[in-house]
Amino acid sequence: METFAKKITIDRSSPVPLYFQFAQQLQGLIESGELPPGTRLSNEIAMADEFGLSRPTMRQAMQHLVDKGLLARKRGVGTQVVANRIRRNVEFSSLYEDLERDKRRPRTEVLSIETVPAGAAVAAALRVAEGAPVVAVQRLRFADDQPIALMENDLPAGLIDLTEDALAEAGLYMLLRRSGVGLSSAVQAIGARRATAAEAKLLEETRGATLLTMTRTAFDSSGTPVEYGSHVYRASRYSFEMTVTTP
Repeated sequence: METFAKKITIDRSSPVPLYFQFAQQLQGLIESGELPPGTRLSNEIAMADEFGLSRPTMRQAMQHLVDKGLLARKRGVGTQVVANRIRRNVEFSSLYEDLERDKRRPRTEVLSIETVPAGAAVAAALRVAEGAPVVAVQRLRFADDQPIALMENDLPAGLIDLTEDALAEAGLYMLLRRSGVGLSSAVQAIGARRATAAEAKLLEETRGATLLTMTRTAFDSSGTPVEYGSHVYRASRYSFEMTVTTP
């Protein structure tokens, strides 16, 4: 605890709330790896005394990091650091490639591949007639052996020959590019909702846990839709990030 204490400083003259100062610095130690997953922290009373903070202030700081998915409270164990939340920039890239780039050991479990009639939403996104055949793929994506995303993708029938082995070894966009499909743009929407019982079981979350959602339609260089995706992500382990600039 002595080394840990030297790495956090509280500026009482700053307008930044004390709880947030502490939480931000502790988050930095977690994300840098100085406090690796599994590290046990002292109880809140001891930590409040160590840093000269009130107990309510320390409790608020710790709850802030629990809510962000960086700390977990376990009965009989105390407060522990958990695996870093995966942050993904909102850009035209595949989750598999993002995880591979960040060395998060991506792994895919293919749940199903089948040709089905297009429902209304899929037909509208892919610009095909309702009931037209589309290839529907459902996959469970892992990072560092933890499930993080349940992905459903629909593609026009005949566009690409997909197999379980190929989908288990590479991202869908990579397979499309290898098949000569040029991806140029996408339209996507991000939201949130509660997990269904089936989703919670697959993602190892509690029923009703908050999930992030993303729907995306990808287009080739001619502006033709080539893929429609509907994904859900564990909010406790995953977040989207974007850069906002002034006009």
